[in-house]
Amino acid sequence: MSVQEYFATGPEFERPIYEAVAAALTELGPLVVDAVQVGILFKRVRTFAELRPQRARVVLSFWLSRPLDHPRVVRSLGGPRRFAHFVHLREPQDVDDEVRDWLAEAYLSSPE
Repeated sequence: MSVQEYFATGPEFERPIYEAVAAALTELGPLVVDAVQVGILFKRVRTFAELRPQRARVVLSFWLSRPLDHPRVVRSLGGPRRFAHFVHLREPQDVDDEVRDWLAEAYLSSPE
């Protein structure tokens, strides 16, 4: 499904958050954006970040090669080499410098 098809039926608050994340990632280099039934996947060779909508927010998950202990991270999974971290985004402004830095790290640590 295309990104346009995905957003044709989704909640209105989701698209501006997607656009903020996508804008941060497209500055980094080649990127595959895959819209699926449950959300949006960002890939190089494999998925390194995802957006999944919930009732009043979007959950951003991203994979790093290290654990991340931060108050904005609501959950982490994984180890010993890859760690998935989850952050709640309620508006595009939540995609701030901190989140952009984590996304850049996830992008750069993902295989090309």
